[in-house]
Amino acid sequence: MMSNSMIAETRTALTNGELRSLRQRGKVPAVVYGKQLSQSTSVLLEEKELLALLRSHPKAVLELNIPSHGKKPVMITDVQRDPVSRQVLHVDFHQINMNEEVKTQVRIDFLGEANGVKEGGILQVMLHELEVQCLPGSIPDSIELNVADLEMGSNLLVSDIVVPSGVEVKSDPEQVVVTVLAPQKEISEEEAEEAAAESFAHEIRSEDAKEVGSSS
Repeated sequence: MMSNSMIAETRTALTNGELRSLRQRGKVPAVVYGKQLSQSTSVLLEEKELLALLRSHPKAVLELNIPSHGKKPVMITDVQRDPVSRQVLHVDFHQINMNEEVKTQVRIDFLGEANGVKEGGILQVMLHELEVQCLPGSIPDSIELNVADLEMGSNLLVSDIVVPSGVEVKSDPEQVVVTVLAPQKEISEEEAEEAAAESFAHEIRSEDAKEVGSSS
């Protein structure tokens, strides 16, 4: 049973001005595509409900109550946002078959404190989401990866991640997920002044050498 559900409203063809007015009233225009729909269906969604979904489960299967079509399982395939305000302008949904596998991205949750970090290293995450394939009802909310044993200079790969039964990883198994970098040496003010003086002296010597070369 799907824990996420929303009710969509019918949306007829509207002008840009009318769509702008709807957004100001807390509505978000959307389109639903799918094999079981005779044609793409234009709908309206409550912005508050949609934003809550995008914050918590943006890749989850959603039960969407579509006017004249009833309740259908869908997934978000595209979200258009204003480049400045980041307001959601439009959403695309794809109606899915719960008995057919789908590909999606699942968030990686990192557990523990790496040994390398305890020694002064810096944990650098290279991959935040994992591409998986499975039945819609088997999509995990997130996938956990324990980094506690990660030493300085070492890393964990996609192949090191253990996923639930029925879930197939589609990401490159050799891709680095997380690593611990050695801390960069901090230069003291005195060392910085010495380095600057040496650089200046090197420039002077270079200029002198050019002058000697041109006069000979």
